[in-house]
Amino acid sequence: MVLAVLTVGGLWAQKQAKSAATKQSSKMSSVSEIQSYVHFHGAPTKGKILMVASSPATSGQTGWPIGFWAAELTHPLRVFQEAGYEVELASTEGGKLMMDAYSNPTDPSGYSAHDVISLGYMQQKWFNDMLENTKKITEVEAKNYDAIFLVGGQGPMYTFRGNKSLEKLFVEFYETGKPSAAVCHSTTLLLEAKKSNGELIVKGKTWTGFADAEEEFADQAVGQKIQPYRIEAEARNISDTNFKVAAPFSSYAIADGNLITGQQQNSGAAAAGLLVNMLDK
Repeated sequence: MVLAVLTVGGLWAQKQAKSAATKQSSKMSSVSEIQSYVHFHGAPTKGKILMVASSPATSGQTGWPIGFWAAELTHPLRVFQEAGYEVELASTEGGKLMMDAYSNPTDPSGYSAHDVISLGYMQQKWFNDMLENTKKITEVEAKNYDAIFLVGGQGPMYTFRGNKSLEKLFVEFYETGKPSAAVCHSTTLLLEAKKSNGELIVKGKTWTGFADAEEEFADQAVGQKIQPYRIEAEARNISDTNFKVAAPFSSYAIADGNLITGQQQNSGAAAAGLLVNMLDK
């Protein structure tokens, strides 16, 4: 009888110990950790990235003054700087740049009032000085940079597509194996940009850009057609390429080899992250 009680007690103790171990194991398995490098002030830079934005233009559809989309410059810029890379900004014509009104967080429309990253950069003298005086794309050489990143906005629909100087510059980065990125409407360049062998860069590639559904949303919001053509519709007419889009205005970026593309203004940081990962490898 005593032996029986001791046996039951021993089993009970073993069960309790096993239960405690299981709970502890369960607690340990729920632990999540995230670590990423953040460049500290004054540290040497790891390389140099060329960002290219549209010079000011006028929309042939709306008559609006147009340029670059603020978040597509500032959000990637933040990623590049935190990763330890120096950035130089060039433009199609050089000189002063202008952000699209709806992308300005201080615009009365309030459309981008949530964009505190752009708002923060706008308080910095060096950032405003950078926008005041950019190099023209014909004045820069690919050999001086580790990667290229094309900034979107409404301007590129008029200043990027068919721009042979920009096509040549982008292809030089791409063909030398350097990360070559474009986001939102800047992907219009890829509708025509060809490699030195005469083939489109996007032949056999999976890539993205501003979606038809997003164009439709924007058109309905302002009550008129904004763009002269739609990138997705044009891309789907190209044979031997795979153009993909995600849910409207979600963050979506694709890297296929050293070609990196982002869908729209909310995808700049994701595309920049892919570019940094490529450089850090």
